[in-house]
Amino acid sequence: MLMKKNIKKIVLLMQIFSISLCASEEQEVDVCVYGATPSGIVAAIAVAREGKSVIIVEPSRWVGGMSGAGIKPSQDCPNINMVGGLSHKLILSLGLRGDLKGLSFREIKNKKNQVRINPLHVREDYLKLLEDNKVKVIYDHRIASVIKENLEIKTAIFDFAPFDSTATPPEIASKKGDLSVKAKVFIDCSYEGDFLPRSGVNYRTGREGKNEFNEQYAGVQEPLNAVQLDPFVTRGDPASGLLKWVEDEGDKALGDGDRYTQAYNYRYYTTNDPQFRIPFTRPADYDAQDYELIGRYVQTLVEKYKNPSQRKQLSSKLTFIFPGNLNSGEHNYMRWGGQLFSQAPLGVSWKYADGDYAEKSKIWKMHQTYLSGMHEFFSTDSRVPEWHRKEIRELGRDKRQHPDTLGWPNQLYIRIARRMEGKYVHTEQDVYGKKTVGDPVGLAQYGIDTYPCRRIWFEKEGEYHVALEGIMFIGHARGPTDKPYAISYRSIVPKASQCSNLIVPVCFSSSYIGYASARMENVFMVLGESAGIAANLAIENECKVQEVAYDELEKKLLKYGQIIDVNVGKSRK
Repeated sequence: MLMKKNIKKIVLLMQIFSISLCASEEQEVDVCVYGATPSGIVAAIAVAREGKSVIIVEPSRWVGGMSGAGIKPSQDCPNINMVGGLSHKLILSLGLRGDLKGLSFREIKNKKNQVRINPLHVREDYLKLLEDNKVKVIYDHRIASVIKENLEIKTAIFDFAPFDSTATPPEIASKKGDLSVKAKVFIDCSYEGDFLPRSGVNYRTGREGKNEFNEQYAGVQEPLNAVQLDPFVTRGDPASGLLKWVEDEGDKALGDGDRYTQAYNYRYYTTNDPQFRIPFTRPADYDAQDYELIGRYVQTLVEKYKNPSQRKQLSSKLTFIFPGNLNSGEHNYMRWGGQLFSQAPLGVSWKYADGDYAEKSKIWKMHQTYLSGMHEFFSTDSRVPEWHRKEIRELGRDKRQHPDTLGWPNQLYIRIARRMEGKYVHTEQDVYGKKTVGDPVGLAQYGIDTYPCRRIWFEKEGEYHVALEGIMFIGHARGPTDKPYAISYRSIVPKASQCSNLIVPVCFSSSYIGYASARMENVFMVLGESAGIAANLAIENECKVQEVAYDELEKKLLKYGQIIDVNVGKSRK
C-alpha cells in the first residue's frame, strides 16, 4: 500500500512538473540535454554543479532510460575499477533498498541481489538525484528541428508528443513546435541520436564491411543455431513464399557490410500472481499463420525431447522462446543454447535506426504485439504441450515494476541506432587495445556483444534449414583482452566542419563492432559526465566544443574522479 501511494505521488509530481514547464513556449539556458537517460542525467548534473543553467528535454514521461526499464545499474559493468566520477557512486547505490544498501560491488552483482533490484526504485532514485541537483526536466517533447547559424545550433525546436498508456511513442505529435530551447551547448544523450540528422552531422547505421576499418568481426557473419526446418508457406514449395520472421539470405558474402543492426527487445517482468498480474490480451490483428514457423520449431523441440525424463529440458527450451530467458528477475533475449527463436522480432531494428517518428512508433508497438501474440500462440496452439500452455495462460505482465504503463517497460532496449561520424572512429582495434588514445574521456570494458540481426534460410544436402545471423559475444562480459580501453574525446564531438556546439556521448563516433563492446549504460554515464564537463569548458572559454583544450579538460575530469588511465582501471578478478 505504501509503495502504491509513493508511485501515485511521484507520477502526480512528474505530471505537474511537466505541465508547468510545457506551458513555457521558450526556454533559454547554458546547456540543453536531450534525453533523461542515465547519460543525460549525469551530463546535466555535471553542468549544474559548475553553476551553469541546464535543462533536460525528455521525449517520454520517465527518467532512467534502460537503467529504469529492466537493466540493473551494475548489470553490464564487469569491472567497477574502470568506472569513475559520479557514475561509480551511482552504480553502487541506485535502486538499492533495505539490506541491499551498502553492499560491495561483488555482493550487488550476486544474481540473488540483482533480482531484488526493482527498476521502479531506480527511477525513483534518479528523480531524487535530479531534484537534489535542481535539474529541471521537460517531459513529453521530442526534437523536431534546429535553427543553426553558420555551424552553431542556436535553438532546438521540440514537438509535444506524449507516450500512450502502454509507454509507446506516438506516430504523430500532438502539437508541433510546442517548445523552443536556446542554449550555448546541446548534448544529445538519446539512444537514437536524433539530433544528428537535424543538426547536419554525418552518421552511420547498419554494419560496416570488414575491410572498412580492418575489423575481423565486421559485416555479415556465419549463420548460427541452424535447425532443419522448412521455411515455406507450403512445405517444400519455395514458390509459395516464406513464412513470417524468416528472410532470404541475399547475395551478401561473409564480411560484407549491410543495412542490418542487432535485435531490440523489452527486458520485462511477468508473474502468475493474480494480485500483480496484468493479463496479456490477444492482439486485434492476431493471425496464427504469423507464428507458423515458431509452431514448426516447437514441433522439432517436442520431438527431440519427447522422453518424459526430458520434460525439464523441453520446458527450458520453450520458456526461452516465451516469455524469454529469466535474466536477473526480468526476461531478456536468449541467443545461445541452439535457440532459433526468442522474445524479439528479428529483421526489423534496421528500420528503426534511421526511421522517422512514425516508423519508430510502429517498431516499438510491433514488439508489444509480438509478445502478446507469442502469449496467445503458446497458450492455445496444440503443438505446445498442454502443461506448458497452462503455465503460459496463467502468466501476465507484472505491474510492480511498471505500474503506470500496464506492466510494459517504459523503454524499448535500443541496443544500437545511429552512430556519429566524428574525427575519431572507435573500432575493434580500440576494443583490443591496439590503438593509443591521446584524449581519453572515459573507459569501457565488455565483450563484442551482438544479438542476431536476422533469421535466414538455406538449403544444405537437399534439406532446408533456418538459422540466425549476426550473433557474437567475443570475450564475453570481461572483454576479449580482460582489460579496459579508452574512448576518445574526438569520438563524442562532431567534425568541426559540421557543428560547433553539439556533444554526443551515447551515439558517439564508432563502427558497428566497436560500439558492440562499448554500448553499455555505465559507459554512457561516464561519457555523459565528461560531456557535461566539456560543455562547461566550452562555455567558459567561449570556444567550439572541438577547441576545448584537452589538458584543461583532463584536469577537470580528474578533479571529479573520472578514470581515464587504462592502467588505473585495470581489471581485477
